[in-house]
Amino acid sequence: MIDALTLAVGVTALALAAWCGFAFSRDQSTKDWHFIGMAVVSVLAIVQLVIGVVRLAGGDKPEQGTAIFLAYLIGSAAAVPAAGFMSLAERTRWGSATVAAGGVILAVLEVRLYDIWGG
Repeated sequence: MIDALTLAVGVTALALAAWCGFAFSRDQSTKDWHFIGMAVVSVLAIVQLVIGVVRLAGGDKPEQGTAIFLAYLIGSAAAVPAAGFMSLAERTRWGSATVAAGGVILAVLEVRLYDIWGG
């Protein structure tokens, strides 16, 4: 994996979590700007997914197993979009809390992906 990309995904996910957490504390639902932030984080996670699959296809192997690596890779690409869709269903401050939780979950998944790859 590319360490800089893993770090970028984790940092942007935490920034999104902080931003949506601030909106939650101000009793605000997710706004259009939050969805733009979610799109940026999601694109980074999808780029990481593509690079991970290409590296696997090229013969590189994660230290802790290919199946678990792929599961975490797919989960990390789906975490923020799933939280975003859930926040659309809950158009209160709790929608912002859901996205904040999704950002924290993605950051934790990134740490685990780094460990699985052998970092």
